[in-house]
Amino acid sequence: MKEERRSYTQALKKALLGLAAMMPMVVGVVGLVGVFEVFITQKMLASLFTGDAVKDTVVGTLAGGVAVGNALVSYILGGELLEQGMSLYAVTAFILAWVTLGVVQLPLEAQMLGVRFTVTRNLLALLFTMLVAIATVWTLGLVK
Repeated sequence: MKEERRSYTQALKKALLGLAAMMPMVVGVVGLVGVFEVFITQKMLASLFTGDAVKDTVVGTLAGGVAVGNALVSYILGGELLEQGMSLYAVTAFILAWVTLGVVQLPLEAQMLGVRFTVTRNLLALLFTMLVAIATVWTLGLVK
């Protein structure tokens, strides 16, 4: 019983030390996400889309990857973009990239999970974001 308690205490100490070491990076990432959310407005995002399926998918993916945010906000923003006349390709790619890619979060992810994993995951997320956006529009039968 005493041995278990000692191992739990050691594990807790190790976890707290790891958390303390990560805190500067976490605070930096949170700050950068806040800056992006303040300075990248819906009008700025809307001006990026042209109506061309391929361009809109690519631009939606890149804009969503840079903008970064949580899923709930992306659905609301996606609805607003659709109401402003953005293509479903762009909005789908934007929402997928918004929640799966994270340029701002790359340093923290690399520190926590390793550079190789981070690069591989983000490249795959980039590719599949575009493929899923196109497949979604095709599946819904909304191809123009």
